[in-house]
Amino acid sequence: MFLSPARKNALALLAMCLGALMFGLEITSVPVTLPRLEEILHGDFQELQWVMNAYTLACTTVLMATGTLADRFGRKRVFMISVIAFGATSALCGLADSMALLIAGRLLQGLAGGAMLICSIALLSYQFQDARDRGRAFATWGVVSGIGLGFGPIVGSAIIALAGWEWIFLVHLPLALLTLAIAAGTITESHDPDASSLDVAGILTLSLAVFGLVYLITQGATLGWHASIAIAAATVLCFAAFLFAERRQTHPMFDFSVFRNRSFSGAILGCIAMNVSYWPFMIYLPIYLQIGLGYDTLSTGLCLLAYTLPALIFPPLGERMSLRYGPGAVIPFGLATIGLGFIAMKLGSIAAQPGWLTMLPGMLIAGIGIGITNTPVTNTTTASVPPSRAGMASGIDMSARLITLAVNIALMGIFLIEGIAAALQRAAPKGVEFGQLRVAAEAIAAGNFETLATGQAIINKLPEALVQRGLIAGFGLVMVYGGAAALILAMLSHILFRSDRKMTTTCRSL
Repeated sequence: MFLSPARKNALALLAMCLGALMFGLEITSVPVTLPRLEEILHGDFQELQWVMNAYTLACTTVLMATGTLADRFGRKRVFMISVIAFGATSALCGLADSMALLIAGRLLQGLAGGAMLICSIALLSYQFQDARDRGRAFATWGVVSGIGLGFGPIVGSAIIALAGWEWIFLVHLPLALLTLAIAAGTITESHDPDASSLDVAGILTLSLAVFGLVYLITQGATLGWHASIAIAAATVLCFAAFLFAERRQTHPMFDFSVFRNRSFSGAILGCIAMNVSYWPFMIYLPIYLQIGLGYDTLSTGLCLLAYTLPALIFPPLGERMSLRYGPGAVIPFGLATIGLGFIAMKLGSIAAQPGWLTMLPGMLIAGIGIGITNTPVTNTTTASVPPSRAGMASGIDMSARLITLAVNIALMGIFLIEGIAAALQRAAPKGVEFGQLRVAAEAIAAGNFETLATGQAIINKLPEALVQRGLIAGFGLVMVYGGAAALILAMLSHILFRSDRKMTTTCRSL
């Protein structure tokens, strides 16, 4: 069947958009399943964290390698392989009958998803040669990606209600087959004859350093001092080895000289701030809505729309504001808005009768902040470096996001557990050790009330009011952390952008 060039490009864009849709759905639809996974697969709090962290860590790892592999062996070929792998690993996750198998499946799924995402960006740039067509294609791809992220919670909640948690993963198998069928005859193959060799040393050392940091944060309390010190030392050594390896590379995947550009550094702080606050809290907000407020999965998904939909609606406004006022004004403003949203959520959580109405203002404000910030951040990281380094800049952008996300999923979990444990300590009988209370806090954070009630935990049959107070205290600490971090990073970003403007003005005057 003959296809006109315009028709062929439209179908190729559809295939790439389906890849972006699947990638986005796997980030925001999975968190609503976590309470069900605890119930059905008997996962503890740390295992629930790793369901998310395995995916993000794997994405970070493969981002650094996929670009070079795709340039050398063919971008379409690597995209097709990654789509096949994403469908197969999604099926593995859906068929998992234990937390260990699910976490392993999520690790493999993250490798495939990260490769699929990076290849689709490279393919879009080559498939659409005309600047106007390329702009429209990227805009469409961005909207579909935003739909996956924004509607993920309600899609996940609906799937759980209608078919079961397994289909949050299994649904990607037919989507992957459809993507392959469309892509096979429409996407144009492309290579880079001057592609550099793979930076194996950099990939391995940075991946091990990030994994060690996340493992230390999530498991440190149970490891003991000697093991914790050993892992911390190994993590520092891996990061030092990464810095050494990158300085010796002719074409490093991380060229640290770009951080001398204050605009680039200010934008990277924006990447970090969004993933210190907004995105990791996406993992815990469904737990608060379901366990703390008692909502079912569908009601939780509807509530989460207030948190995620502004991220889809407000990027055009953020872009217009950036064109008018400059990213140096918009990015810090957006980050500060996220911080204020978290403070508003904190106030809503301690209302006399907390519920979705008291949480709504904060969720909306935080969502508006992320919507305003995201597009200017992405555009600034690539626009503030020469075109020949745009690929590396986008790689640093994505790596900063995913590494920060993985670390802060773990950190927010620590704050949640410690906050709950501290609240329990204030009400518990004398003589109960804090370590014992922490065991109960982990059970509460994971929604494991059955364990508490059957006497398998240290504190049996905790009064509902005490559990509620513990949850409010724990989530309050998480919200304060997210808000404070976003506000501090907004201020630092503003300082960097302002100093860059002063340097530019000085150079022009000379």
